[in-house]
Amino acid sequence: MSDGKRLPLFRDEEAMQRRYLTCLGIVALCLAPAPSSAALDLELPEPPELPSLVSSNTQAVSGEEVRLGRAWLRQFRARAPIWQDPITREYVDSLVARLLPYSQLSGIRPITTLVASDQLNAFAVPGGVIGINAGLFAFADREAPMVSVVAHELGHLSQRHYARGKARAEQTQIPAMAAMLAGMLIAAGGGGDAGIAAAMGSQAAFIQDQLAYSRRFEREADRAGLQTMAGAGYDPQAMVDMFRTMQRMIALQGGNPPEFLLTHPVTESRISDAQGRVDQMHTDVTRGDSLEYQLVRARALLAIHDRDPRQALTRQSRDSVPEDASRYLRALIDAEQGHAGKALETLDALSRQHPDLAMLPATAAQVALEAGRIDDAITRSRHQLRLMPGYVPTTLVLGEALLQRDPDAAYRVLHDLAGRRPEDPQVFALLAEAAGHSERQAWGHLARAEQLQLTGHIDRGIEQLDVAKKVAEQSGDTNALSRIEQRRDAFTDYRETMEKFR
Repeated sequence: MSDGKRLPLFRDEEAMQRRYLTCLGIVALCLAPAPSSAALDLELPEPPELPSLVSSNTQAVSGEEVRLGRAWLRQFRARAPIWQDPITREYVDSLVARLLPYSQLSGIRPITTLVASDQLNAFAVPGGVIGINAGLFAFADREAPMVSVVAHELGHLSQRHYARGKARAEQTQIPAMAAMLAGMLIAAGGGGDAGIAAAMGSQAAFIQDQLAYSRRFEREADRAGLQTMAGAGYDPQAMVDMFRTMQRMIALQGGNPPEFLLTHPVTESRISDAQGRVDQMHTDVTRGDSLEYQLVRARALLAIHDRDPRQALTRQSRDSVPEDASRYLRALIDAEQGHAGKALETLDALSRQHPDLAMLPATAAQVALEAGRIDDAITRSRHQLRLMPGYVPTTLVLGEALLQRDPDAAYRVLHDLAGRRPEDPQVFALLAEAAGHSERQAWGHLARAEQLQLTGHIDRGIEQLDVAKKVAEQSGDTNALSRIEQRRDAFTDYRETMEKFR
């Protein structure tokens, strides 16, 4: 994006054609604590250890789940249509963090990923990977119903459904996960029904032979999710209402359920069970529908209808949304249509009205960057970060804008961010560019290698390490050489374990 052009909401032009992605949920617990931020120096932050799928200790369930989930996520990124929207991801990360203390999973840090699909779906994967489709935001016209889905997925994790089924899965979990991923990726690549069938076939075997992912597990996740919602101040009735809305959708679609219900079937008895529990709960509802959620939903609607933004406006107008959410969506559309000045005027007015909503000035800074107003983007980003230090979407804008004015400063900004976001491929992609433009060639190739391994391209990542080594040898950079050798050993081990996963 260093040329000032807009980063598409979907990864590439084909993503809008790959909407049959079937994100089948797998349940698990035990997430590793996030690594601490590295000191700001000339070295890249130390990445987390790459996952290994071979566990010699059958008791180390948590470590195995983390390794498996992280490896799965890398393969998923390699082929699935990822929705790269830092503002929406920051919202989801904040939401998950808000729910965690009430989910029996406090003290851990999941990894979230957004999927460029208009299908209603969310999933949880061993190791704490939580995925959300753009379509879930479109379907949930208020925040609480969307929260109910996330809380349900956290419920699967908190109840350790994967770990409880592990004894039978010890010898077959890797092939089953690989088969499931293969089906998902066939669908993501446009295989349609064939991909869904393949994924469902592997999911059925996985459920029967390994997870016992039964109606009992679904009800347990519901109950845990209801408690999580209530603890966080959300109305748990929204989960029941969401289930009933899904049932009506099935009826309207002639019995063809949304993807979420393929792995989370809703029965009348399940709804009754959830309603009974809600009726017995004494909930202090402190969180209503937030404007922040409606702004994020506007972004999702535009992502889904990016080829015809009028459809996004039409769909939004069907629901009772705050006028400021409509103004925000119109500003996004103005920016896409080349009317950056008009968009910025609206966004600045909204920022003055809602000074606590970080995404508003962040959106304005992004609009300025995409319109080629580099100095304006830098000024806006720095101003916001003085008031709201550490806000990731704005930090990304600042780092990217500085690439065109001061690559050394860009490197330092992005280096610090990589220390805080070691699992974010987008950060490492920008860091690689900043390193290259600031005469840190070896570190640039190393950052590119990290970006490649995070997106599942391990062989290309190793090639980048080889290039980095040659450059470091030529420049006499012994620090870089040491780090490259360390990472090469890790990459090689990673490639060997991934062969078992494919």
